[in-house]
Amino acid sequence: MARTHKDVEYHVESQHHDTQVFGEPDAAMIAVGTACMHTGAATLDVVIWSKAGAKAYGGDDAVDQYEEDPEASVFERFEFRCNALGRVP
Repeated sequence: MARTHKDVEYHVESQHHDTQVFGEPDAAMIAVGTACMHTGAATLDVVIWSKAGAKAYGGDDAVDQYEEDPEASVFERFEFRCNALGRVP
C-alpha cells in the first residue's frame, strides 16, 4: 500500500459510526475490517492535500491526477462490503 506522508489521510466511515481519520494506511485498513464485521460495509477515502502527498501516494501518475483537480475533496474512494456467512462446519 502507499507510503505514509503528512499530506495524505485515510478516512474510514461505516454505516453506524462517525468518520475516523488515519495517517497510516495499515491502521485505516484495520478500521475498515472492523467496521465491515460490525455493519457489513465501509468506505475508505484517500484525501491528499498537496502535490508532494500525491507523489508519495502514487508517484507521477498520482501527481498528474491531483493537478487535474487539486480542489477535489477525495482523491480515491474504496467501498468495502462483507457478508457474514455464519458458522462453517
